[in-house]
Amino acid sequence: MTSGARFFCSDAARARGDAFRGTAPYSRVWVLIEYRRSWPANGFDGLDLDPEIKALVVSAARATRARVLLVRRPGRRRADGGDCWAVLRHDDSGALRQQWGTWRLDQDLAQIGHALQTPGERGRPPVVLVCAHGVHDACCAVRGRPVARVLSERWPDLVWECSHVGGDRFAANVIVVPDGVYYGGLDATSSLTVVEEHLAARIHAAHLRGFTTLHPPQQAAVAAMLDRFGPAGLGDYAIVGTVRDNDAWNVRISRVGTDGRVLDVEVRARRTPPNRLTCRGPEDSSALIYEVVSVRDG
Repeated sequence: MTSGARFFCSDAARARGDAFRGTAPYSRVWVLIEYRRSWPANGFDGLDLDPEIKALVVSAARATRARVLLVRRPGRRRADGGDCWAVLRHDDSGALRQQWGTWRLDQDLAQIGHALQTPGERGRPPVVLVCAHGVHDACCAVRGRPVARVLSERWPDLVWECSHVGGDRFAANVIVVPDGVYYGGLDATSSLTVVEEHLAARIHAAHLRGFTTLHPPQQAAVAAMLDRFGPAGLGDYAIVGTVRDNDAWNVRISRVGTDGRVLDVEVRARRTPPNRLTCRGPEDSSALIYEVVSVRDG
């Protein structure tokens, strides 16, 4: 990079070949709040809403470990009508549940607190989120918005832009919820293939950051399985055991519904040299990455 050139963290990450497997943050519950005006850098926390309502939503989300994201339709700026909200849940049984509502007044968002205490409806199609939070990180807008646009042209009812989801340097980031699957390093072409395959229950390893229902070493282990045996659906692999030894893990995985094969995957963690990891952060920092050392029959 020449002196004075603008820094883009996703360009730098791609040039370094940054590993992104095992980088999906843990979550099973998401709160989506449609907000068509500008998003502050800190998302929902920065909105000018009734303090009591905001505190209620934050408290209810914290109690259920839910992640709160702002959303909007790509390229659409409706001038009237109410906005929507949703609670999406990937429960412990693997069931995928959703509950939707609308809001006009701040007080209407109090419904979210109740929705977080109820299971929700099964059988609805997933939601495809594309991080496009440019105020938080420039790469999310530069790389995310073109991806959101092309995906929304194909699946207009499923696709939303969303606020910060983590891993700015892996933009464009796409998250499918309540499935709980993170994809990174996408562009307009690859995103169409990834989402089409995901909707057909074929999750590939190539752009997979991880599953939000698993911990990072487990995410890396499942990605290794997909590398070896090809794409699979959400329930085609089950973690049946994880043993840690310092910075190494042995993850035992069963192939569900196929040959029932059990494999042991050894994963090791290491820190990278310090680098500038976001567009906004001027300080260099080290990243923790998870590398698969071996895959063997269990």
